Amino acid sequence: MTDQAKVRRHAERIRELVASVVRSQIKDPRLGMITITDARITADLRDATVFYTVLGDAAAQASTAAALESAKGMLRSTVGKALGLRHSPTLTFVLDDVQDQVKHIDDLLAAARTADAEVQRLAAKSSYAGDAQPYRVEEDDEDAEGAPAEDEDDDEPRTGERR
Repeated sequence: MTDQAKVRRHAERIRELVASVVRSQIKDPRLGMITITDARITADLRDATVFYTVLGDAAAQASTAAALESAKGMLRSTVGKALGLRHSPTLTFVLDDVQDQVKHIDDLLAAARTADAEVQRLAAKSSYAGDAQPYRVEEDDEDAEGAPAEDEDDDEPRTGERR
């Protein structure tokens, strides 16, 4: 079983190394405004996934992905030498679409706020269908004095006789 702290340290080190090499050693003109956001490595330390974001449109993202693919060998050898592992991990680059997800969540929250405002506006104009307190029972004058009330279920008036 591999130590999880060791895996996290290696992943953090890979992120730092790839960011440093991309910034200083890769001179590919296709490389756009790139930020290395995260790196994850498998427990056996053989495969690493590097997440990145690119400032720009889809064309800039595609050209940056091509530049990273062409520099993958140099990045892998640099990472392997720096980590000192028996096997250099293979690198896979994945476009991190956090900004798109943030925009989508913001749009959903704005739609929810609009729907809540509409419900509040409709609730302000509405009134109760019946009484404001439908369970309140008015007391009769006879009931308040202690006299028995007439049952509505009996068709005959009470005469005081027992049957």
